[in-house]
This record gives sequence, structure tokens and C-alpha cells, in this order.
Amino acid sequence: MSTGARTGTGAGAARGTGSTSAGASSTAPRRRTGPRSTDASPSSGAARPDIAALQRPVPADAPEPLTEPERDALRLEVVMGALSDPLRMRIVRTLLLESEDFDHTCGWFGLDRPKSSLTHHFRALREAGLIRQRQYGLERRSHVRIEDLEARFPGLLTLVANWQE
Repeated sequence: MSTGARTGTGAGAARGTGSTSAGASSTAPRRRTGPRSTDASPSSGAARPDIAALQRPVPADAPEPLTEPERDALRLEVVMGALSDPLRMRIVRTLLLESEDFDHTCGWFGLDRPKSSLTHHFRALREAGLIRQRQYGLERRSHVRIEDLEARFPGLLTLVANWQE
């Protein structure tokens, strides 16, 4: 049995969670700065979007969603694996923060990628359980599964929404 994670010598040690004192800078380079707080007013502290308020009602004429994992079958390692790709993280953040409609086609994102590449990324997000897709004729429209993800992994979408690239 490895004890690296408990002693601070494992993967967690590289994240700055070790024994540096307050105010001391870590010598390890940091690739990400974590959640951003640029949307916050000076007196409110860090920005925390109300994820529940981002949920859009399902239109009455919406077709059934494509195959996706049930809420209880969502696995954190699969969700995090899907979010590890910068393009997929951008897609989910854009759907969360910039969407005013219920769902969108992949053309709405303005991504300069081949259709086959976008199909792959959207399928990976759907199969991980991050987005729900519905087939409208020849196009697929996507939205984030806010209710399911918040119930299964509370706070995850807040982290995604505040992630700084």
C-alpha cells in the first residue's frame, strides 16, 4: 500500500498543498490559477455563479435526448477525464455562462474545427454525462445537465464556471 498521498510526497504535493508557510512562495510552477474571481464586486469576494439559475426549462416540443448515462451512473473520473481537454472545458463553460437559450448546435460556439472533431468532443461530453443532446432533424443541440451534475457532484459546475484558462 502506497502512502505517498498521505505524506505529501505523492501527486498532491505538486499542487502546493504541502508544508509551505503562509506567504511563502512555492518553487513548483503552477499551470492553472484555479477559479477566477474577476466577476465579483470588490466587496463580495470570489464570484460564485448561481448554477441553479443557469438551468433552462425544457421546451415542450423538445425531442427525447440521445443515449446518456443515468444520474446515479455518473462517475467523477469519467467526468473529469472529459473536462481535461481544453476544448471540451471551453464548450461546457460556454454553455454554462453564455447560453441564453435551452440548447445550441455546435455551430453556435464558433469553433474552428472540422465537423468530425467536434462530433468526437460533443460525444465524449455526452457519454461522460456532462451534456445532454437532442436530435432536431439533421442537427444535434446540446445543453449542460446542471441538475444531474449538481446532485451527483455538488460544486463541480461552479468550479468549471470559474475556471481560468
